[in-house]
Amino acid sequence: MSLLPLAFSTCDLCDAHKGDESGAFRVLPGGLYRSYGGHVDFAGPVATVRCLEDNSLVKQAVESPGQGRVLVVDGGGSMKRALLGGNLAAAAAKNGWAGLLIHGCVRDLAELRETELGILSLGHMPLPTERRGQGVADVALQIGGGVWVRPGDWLYADEDGTVISAQRLHGGTL
Repeated sequence: MSLLPLAFSTCDLCDAHKGDESGAFRVLPGGLYRSYGGHVDFAGPVATVRCLEDNSLVKQAVESPGQGRVLVVDGGGSMKRALLGGNLAAAAAKNGWAGLLIHGCVRDLAELRETELGILSLGHMPLPTERRGQGVADVALQIGGGVWVRPGDWLYADEDGTVISAQRLHGGTL
């Protein structure tokens, strides 16, 4: 699958939707997530996984067709185990995922930087997870200080920040 160039700015999206009080447009707190992937700008419809220190469902997701989606992983903010490393990031890029947002840790930083993928995470930790088959997929998540992210929402990320929208935004065309 060939991903088209992105044409959006999270600042412009925020300007256009700053008066939205419906909850359909949400902004993740600034400075919370660090960019680790080969792409800083990425966007797409959201798929979700909730897991704690077990990346079994992350592996399952990135090994499936991404179709330009963004995988948002709620790792409970744990800094004890990395939920994504170089092998899983390479699988995500190969399978057409636009990006990943990990509310937890990543590892294999040199490999992540070389991956044709957007990757945001709270931080990094060299210790991998133990795969125990735990977690849930395709559920509403609350991350980044209480911001709701639901399957089918749209995530837009660039160097200025990350926004979530209940629908695809015109200022964020793919």
